[in-house]
Amino acid sequence: AMLRLRLLTWDVKDTLLRLRQPLGQSYAAEARAHGIRVQPETLGRSFREAYGAQSQRFPNYGRGQGLSSQQWWVDVVKQTFRLSGVHEEGILTLMAENLYRDFCSARNWEVLPGADETLSRCCQRGFHMGVISNFDNRLENVLTQCNLRHHFEFVLTSEDVGFAKPDGRIFEKALRLGGVAPEQAAHVGDDYTRDYRAARAVGMHGFLLRAAGQGEEPEVPPEHVLPTLGHLLARIER
Repeated sequence: AMLRLRLLTWDVKDTLLRLRQPLGQSYAAEARAHGIRVQPETLGRSFREAYGAQSQRFPNYGRGQGLSSQQWWVDVVKQTFRLSGVHEEGILTLMAENLYRDFCSARNWEVLPGADETLSRCCQRGFHMGVISNFDNRLENVLTQCNLRHHFEFVLTSEDVGFAKPDGRIFEKALRLGGVAPEQAAHVGDDYTRDYRAARAVGMHGFLLRAAGQGEEPEVPPEHVLPTLGHLLARIER
């Protein structure tokens, strides 16, 4: 039976866009520009530690605790370098500000294979389209720079809305903006908990983008799994 969908919502990171290179490599290149040698692997490990601690202490970019997302990220970048053995405050600040700016552009992000074509075909079929992403307020600019923004009627970030996936309220806001009932909407994303299960919990349909061989959650029927984005329209129109 063909799903009677009117609205498609999309996750961004690792669904439509991905980092061009591992984050540690971008950080190491920035350090090299200041004459500092740090291994990318060390920076990658330090970043995961710094990001995890900051996320626990100040969830959703510190939005409820008076931080700006820029300050939140600058602190994460500085702590990443400190954990990797770099302690010169002036250079830490400079590197953090440069990296914050670089991750705001197409310089560090690339469009996943098939994403642009799939979004275009969905627009041509007349679906309303929106983004639901646990991203900070740089996302509009990132999508514009990567030439994807025009596909979407709205872009909801957790920073703007004040709730992060899997919180149902960010999905409910999307449904209000799209003017549709949950059963007329589907969310597409790569994360089982934050995308697939969270969308289904508010009554939306869910499609889980998952390359072959990734973890197999038993609750996901095969017709809800997308080996590639190119499979989406066939799943909707089955």
